[in-house]
Amino acid sequence: MFSMVLGSYVKAQDSTKKSPLVITGSVDAYYRYNFHNAKDSGITNNYTSFTNSHNSFELGMASVRADYTTGKVTGTLDLGFGRRAEEFSYNEKATGLGTAIKQAYISVAATDKLKFTMGKWATHIGYEVVDAYMNRNYSMSYMFSFGPFFHTGLKAEYTAGKFGFMLGVANPTDNVTASFSKKMALAQASYTSEGGSLKAFLNYQGGKDLAENTVNQVDLVVNGTLSDKFSIGYNGTVQSVKPNGKSSGDSWWGSAIYLNADPSKTFGLTLRGEYFDDKNAVSGFSSAAGLGTSVIAATLSGNIHIENLTIIPEFRLDSSKDPIFTKNPNEGVKSTGTFILAATWHF
Repeated sequence: MFSMVLGSYVKAQDSTKKSPLVITGSVDAYYRYNFHNAKDSGITNNYTSFTNSHNSFELGMASVRADYTTGKVTGTLDLGFGRRAEEFSYNEKATGLGTAIKQAYISVAATDKLKFTMGKWATHIGYEVVDAYMNRNYSMSYMFSFGPFFHTGLKAEYTAGKFGFMLGVANPTDNVTASFSKKMALAQASYTSEGGSLKAFLNYQGGKDLAENTVNQVDLVVNGTLSDKFSIGYNGTVQSVKPNGKSSGDSWWGSAIYLNADPSKTFGLTLRGEYFDDKNAVSGFSSAAGLGTSVIAATLSGNIHIENLTIIPEFRLDSSKDPIFTKNPNEGVKSTGTFILAATWHF
């Protein structure tokens, strides 16, 4: 009898042990309709990431992530398939290293406060992330689309009470491989208030890109929880670029606010207002738009929650200083409206 009881006790203990392997994943899909309905199939009136389509149902990304921990070491492999993964790892098409690897890194906990990570990981800069289910808006901001996506290198993270610090060195932004002479410095300082109602992150990247241009970017993210029904987020960033061989350069900058309301557990609303300024034609936006300009974008997204499924009906209005959008059939206009119906699911 004692052995039977002891055996049951051991089994109960074993059932509460945390598995060293954690598997998570997500799927997202969407339909996008631009109200100017340009007949030219090559015109979608879209200059941000992942939603460059019109009047079409699209797969965003199917993603699976595995984290395996043994002792103080954790290995992470994060794979993605679809438009989001391909655009996230856009430089890897040319290298042949594969766009499916969103993240792949090894972390070592030297102490309970200090951790080292080496490999490829999503950037610490900005408010939004590549995984759709983790954003309340489905379409992306201009700052996300023309800022860094990921880094490949080595970083150290240190936590001291309410404060956190990160220092790192990486290849030029969004590159898995690069020559030894071209590297970027990474940094972050963070603060979390008692209870977590206020979180702030000051982020930095700086160094040489593959063309030997000098790049420096400073970024601020703030999240504040006002109550269980209302929260607010802010993201501001500025990036300067000095071309190789020149004594001075120019910069682009942006600022966005996120107003979140959750009247119930099954329904929420997020209003994102963003101003993006690239009048000096510094970022990749100027190449896509054909000139340097500024844009104001307002996005209202509903979040309908059914367990791990979120349905996102979204209305977006983009207004530019210059006529960078197209009205049917080929008239340039300064503003355009878009509707998106998206669904995200995760486990």
